Amino acid sequence: MNDQALNTPAPNAEAVAAGAAQRSTGSRRAPRPRPAAIALTAAAVERVKALLDKRGKPSAGIRIGVRTKGCSGLSYTLEYADAKGPADEVVEQDGVTVLIDPKATMFILGTEMDYVEEKLQTGFVFRNPNEKGRCGCGESFHV
Repeated sequence: MNDQALNTPAPNAEAVAAGAAQRSTGSRRAPRPRPAAIALTAAAVERVKALLDKRGKPSAGIRIGVRTKGCSGLSYTLEYADAKGPADEVVEQDGVTVLIDPKATMFILGTEMDYVEEKLQTGFVFRNPNEKGRCGCGESFHV
């Protein structure tokens, strides 16, 4: 043992009580709001609204997931959601509800979903900062 450890005075009871009172009065910072798991562009929001309106029956929103498919391993899935699942991550943006399958959450965090209409391609595009690569045809990705 060193001499400094032996000569350090123990904190007095008043100092300990004052520290505990400060912690219990709520002087802590408020928790930082959690960022949404996925963000939708204005074009994606409009397209999702149009698809849900055209469906003809009530929906809880759209569900996004991933499945094993393609050259690189994973592919995004989109489907109508009739009800929220017990472990679904819920993202609400501009009047659109997106449910994220719990098995897909870790692959989708931070992703931006867009809708593009081009000469050779029309559909949803996912810009995922977690992707490490994509296959040549663009159908699948890996993290």
